[in-house]
Amino acid sequence: MPSHPRPTVRRRRLGAELKRLREKAGVRMEEAAERIGGDKPKISRQENGRQGVSKLEIEALLALYGVSDERLRTALTTLAREGRRKGWWAQYSDILTAGFQERLSIESDAARILAFQPMLVPGLLQTVEYATEVIRSVNKTATEEEIDSYVEVRKSRQEIFARESPPQYLCLLDEAVLRREVGGPAVMAAQLDKILEMNNPPKLTIQVVPFAQGWHAGADGPFNVYSYPDPMDLDVVNLEHLDGALYLEEDESVERYQLAFDELRAAALTSRQSMELISAVKREFVNRA
Repeated sequence: MPSHPRPTVRRRRLGAELKRLREKAGVRMEEAAERIGGDKPKISRQENGRQGVSKLEIEALLALYGVSDERLRTALTTLAREGRRKGWWAQYSDILTAGFQERLSIESDAARILAFQPMLVPGLLQTVEYATEVIRSVNKTATEEEIDSYVEVRKSRQEIFARESPPQYLCLLDEAVLRREVGGPAVMAAQLDKILEMNNPPKLTIQVVPFAQGWHAGADGPFNVYSYPDPMDLDVVNLEHLDGALYLEEDESVERYQLAFDELRAAALTSRQSMELISAVKREFVNRA
């Protein structure tokens, strides 16, 4: 299934609220369009988050919808302004696809991230050496300069955990991730050591689904569930595949993956048991290095 351009998190939030306010006020899209000197398709694009809204347009629409709550007006005006703000990843726009830039936007704004990975250590946890090997394997035609840029992106992504209010990160790894050798024993030992250092429940929790569990709820592949602090927000599921990524926002789909994550976590070792297993596997790599 192809990946389509998606609205940013902030634009989606703003659009959903504008639509709610318009419908609550009983205003037709044609009336809203006339108020801002646009047309019905423009209102549609703004409400589904695919087009930005200027400060003047926000003020005109809120007046039309009879919104007098100053806190709400300020919040929506701020969302409109932030929706136009470029993220740190804009400097890498020459090498990053639009889809991956949207992934970074979703990740950057999340208050909680649920991650399941059955194949590789997630980018948010990778060492430079591990990331370099993964990127070189996936992008076989990339130059060394391009690989270095991709690695810099991964390092920048990890700064999310150094923020004043970092997201809660719950990561489940299949045991295969620990044992699949990437870059040689020394690289793997260092990577597992980084995981041991980063684990810090409940803010950053890493657990392992052991081989002993057999077939499990994550057998279909890796996924991430992003949740946001504002009640206007919609949770988002990210599924990765060879041609890009697929995003799911429908309540039924999101709930299905949240349930799958809960089932996986119930099947996983506790955080302490997981660290003991990771330490044991790390020693195996150290002895081979």
